Amino acid sequence: MYKEFFSASAIALTFMAFIPYIRSIRQGTTKPHVFSWIIWGSTTFVVFLAQLADQAGSGAWPIGVSGMITMYIAALAYQQKADVAISRLDWWFFITALTALPTWYFTADPLWAVIILTIVDVLGFGPTFSKAYAQPHGEQLKFYIIVVIRNLLAIMALQHYSITTVLFPAALAMACVVFILMVMYRRKASIAARQAAAKPVSTGSG
Repeated sequence: MYKEFFSASAIALTFMAFIPYIRSIRQGTTKPHVFSWIIWGSTTFVVFLAQLADQAGSGAWPIGVSGMITMYIAALAYQQKADVAISRLDWWFFITALTALPTWYFTADPLWAVIILTIVDVLGFGPTFSKAYAQPHGEQLKFYIIVVIRNLLAIMALQHYSITTVLFPAALAMACVVFILMVMYRRKASIAARQAAAKPVSTGSG
């Protein structure tokens, strides 16, 4: 019963994280990188299917819900004319993600699909990571903090523990932790730089 509780809590946190984020996109406050969210949405949903195949049970449902909402955010970001620049590297991530399903089919093992998709998903963080490094105030850290907690709850809700079921949510949680620490550091550095620039320069006593 407690597994279902953890799963329901993780799903609730998923909506708690995404609703303000979606609202901020609609208001133009947040401008996410569209292709990153396309990659995240597609990889997350396929991992959800792989988890189900490996008997993850209720622990897989938060990942499935997240995948569907993520694809909605990608569509919304494109509609709102957010960051739509697509590099060759972005295309490489996407094409690599597409190899997961045939790999799963030919190996008859969802683990390999999860490994591929986890790597792609974490590397797909690259454009958003770079954007946030240059513009640390353009992302809402609360969203990523909730995602970390949500993924920990999703892991606790798993009914079968294996690399297939645990790898993706654990890796995503770690990536979000690194992202949060980087943004906090960059925000602090940018504030210090502005304060230094605003400080009057002493010309001495001649």
